[in-house]
Amino acid sequence: MNHNYDVLIAGGGAAGFFTAVNLAEAAPHLKIAIFERGKQVLSKVKVSGGGRCNVTHAEFDPRSLATHYPRGEKELLGPFHSFMTGDTMAWFEERGVPLKIEEDGRIFPESDSSQTIINCFTTAASRLGVEVLLGCGLREIAHADGRWHVLTTSGEFACHSLVIATGSSTKVWDLLTSKGHSIVPPVPSLFTFNVDDERITDLPGVSRDVAVQVLGTDRKVILDSEGPLLITHWGFSGPAILKLSAWGARLLEPTGYQFEIRINWLGHITPEEALSALLATKGVHPRQALHTYSQWELPKRLWQQMVRYSGIDATVTWADVSKSQLQELAQQLTKSRFSVHGKSTFKEEFVTAGGIALEEVNFKTFESKLFENLYFAGEVLNVDAITGGFNFQNAWTGGFLAARSIAAKI
Repeated sequence: MNHNYDVLIAGGGAAGFFTAVNLAEAAPHLKIAIFERGKQVLSKVKVSGGGRCNVTHAEFDPRSLATHYPRGEKELLGPFHSFMTGDTMAWFEERGVPLKIEEDGRIFPESDSSQTIINCFTTAASRLGVEVLLGCGLREIAHADGRWHVLTTSGEFACHSLVIATGSSTKVWDLLTSKGHSIVPPVPSLFTFNVDDERITDLPGVSRDVAVQVLGTDRKVILDSEGPLLITHWGFSGPAILKLSAWGARLLEPTGYQFEIRINWLGHITPEEALSALLATKGVHPRQALHTYSQWELPKRLWQQMVRYSGIDATVTWADVSKSQLQELAQQLTKSRFSVHGKSTFKEEFVTAGGIALEEVNFKTFESKLFENLYFAGEVLNVDAITGGFNFQNAWTGGFLAARSIAAKI
């Protein structure tokens, strides 16, 4: 069975649909098909953002936006000048999907439902005549007679231009390797830290803005981050931890996710500054029990654990606490060390660092430098970002520029 198309898009996810819809709008005469190995399309869009779909992030300067990509920062700077956050918002709103910016900068559909985004894509694809072929996995590709010949689990197809938008698919990466592309081996990104420590056992749900560092075997700082940290039943999560997992994806993988972190619960206050403040409180409130009145607006349960693990009894008043005990408390507050033993996936966000080597891609068009009319969009590339809508923005930008390039050619 041989089906001829102008453009075939492998992968029915965010990048694949965005490419298809933009291409069909720019060049209505083209025969376009998306083929997807699964039984449904846009499954990752459906679960993203807790089912609300974090479409992008309110960062409107290309250079600032690019800094949120541990892999891809340099390469995406140019593309972001052509299509980024504001363009994404306009794109969806022009197609009947109003968006809203939340306090932390994340952007969601006003409906708070990822189904709104899915409906936008599937309706547009249907209206524009884009075929969607399900249960159709990529097996082999070959270029001959000026066309791409694509073997799938549902038969053989041919096309002028082929777009690979299959995400973190090891099988597709292996296929591309066999054709001569280089693949940066995948490692997990965006994960939480598993920590079993009595100091936090009773504190799930407690959140605090912190400064946190990853320590090397020589106790030197190899990574650092700051922002909200969330204590969970299994350890630590929240933006401060997820940033470390993204930027440290390649550093942490060889450790088997066994390493040490140091947390400053007071942000950038030093042990000396903390001790000075504690001594000042001792002079002002001698009759109060340390245990009762949290300092620095720390969550009360967290403060009480820090006091307890500094060797200070719950009944001790400020008048009776010794300077050495306060020194220990200052250390606990500003330099708490915890051992990490493993990682957990952050919600449903399966993000991988790794993919097609970036030097083999023309980022003006997202076309392969090795093969003409072969394009890449989304996480199939060695591009990944911290959480907050940035990975989707990479998909939108790559899909838009690939579509624009193809439309100009055929």
